[in-house]
Amino acid sequence: VQLQASGGGLVEPGGSLRLSCAASGSIFSINRMDWYRQAPGSQCESVAVITRGGSTNYADSVKGRFTISRDNAKNTVYLQMNSLKPEDTAVYYCRFATNYERLVYWGQGTLVTVSS
Repeated sequence: VQLQASGGGLVEPGGSLRLSCAASGSIFSINRMDWYRQAPGSQCESVAVITRGGSTNYADSVKGRFTISRDNAKNTVYLQMNSLKPEDTAVYYCRFATNYERLVYWGQGTLVTVSS
């Protein structure tokens, strides 16, 4: 499985972006799809997850502002980011994992910069 993340860019505070992560190859065994981010000088943190069954979970810092979704037909997971704040500035990575995380795949990262 190869993951291609896209959609990052420069946006003003309060703006919106939608990130995409397209998977090539068979994702039949994928159990969960995550978005992580890493800000300069900080550790990588989980932002949002969507499971095979469609359950979602979010970091407290993005609840109510970010929405994770997927398009099974396109093998793509999205992260809609609204009301962006400067502290959302980071490189965002998508991550797919099989059951019990026996196999984990990472995308290459896409930079989101929130600044006026």
